[in-house]
Parts: sequence; C-alpha cells; structure tokens
Amino acid sequence: MKQAATAAALLGLAVSAAGCANIRDHRGYLIDPALTNTVQPGVDNRFSVERALGQPTFKSQFGKPTWYYVSVDTRQRPFARPRTSAQTVLTINFDAKGNVTSVERGGMEKVARINPDGHKTATLGRNRSFFEDLFGNIGSVGALPGAGQGGGAPTGTGPNGS
Repeated sequence: MKQAATAAALLGLAVSAAGCANIRDHRGYLIDPALTNTVQPGVDNRFSVERALGQPTFKSQFGKPTWYYVSVDTRQRPFARPRTSAQTVLTINFDAKGNVTSVERGGMEKVARINPDGHKTATLGRNRSFFEDLFGNIGSVGALPGAGQGGGAPTGTGPNGS
C-alpha cells in the first residue's frame, strides 16, 4: 500500500513537472538563406524581390524606400515573460526607380533590453483614495452651473434658460 502511494505521488510529480516545459515561438518572416542570398543590389528590383521573398514585414513610410523582413525567435521559461533568443532583420533599400541599392542583415545587436521603472509617475492633481474616486461625483452630476454661488436657475429666454 505504501509503495502504491509513493508511486502515485511520483507519477503526479512527473505529470505536473511535464507542464513546466520551455515554450519556443517564432514570429515574423521565415527567413530562408537560399532565397535571401539571391537578392543582389543592381540586379533585382521591387517586383523580383517580392516574387522571391514575398511581402515584407513592413515598409518605410518616410525617406528612402526600404523593405524590412523581420524574424524573431522567442523562448519562455515557466512562469516568466518571453525573451528574444534570436532575431534577424533583412533590410532592402531601393532607389527612386525601384531597383535594389543595398541589402543589409542585422541580428541580436539590434535588440534593446529595457527595464521599466516600477515606480509611479508623478502627475498633477489630487491624490484621491478609492472611495473618493468611487463616490466623489455624487451630487455634482446634473448640478446646475453657478448653483453653489448664490445663483439659482438660469434666467435667459433660450430653450435651456441661457
């Protein structure tokens, strides 16, 4: 009986530990070196690049015409945020006529690791408690303008008294 309980506990531990595996994910363009190496400056144009590589991940909106093919591999450990494990950015620059002028490749050196400050950002205004936020507008919604200044209802001739 004791051996069965031990075996059941070990089986339960093995099943729960199996759920704690690393998660690997790929986002963006699937880079095929055989295809990306065929793009050559002075030989290819937008049409031939699109036929060989497909639509880019994004295109430049300003400045010289540039296409970006971005590939990102991430890995996530149990109970943690995903981290970039590999990144490739293929940048293809075009001239005004649509011919390829340069092809650049970048990797993990382009990844910036930032640690946001966990403190609160100072803002103007009052520091109000939860209950002041919750009940602070009671009585002020629908109040007439100027009612607290000794004035009464609006006395104008318009449809709303103005």
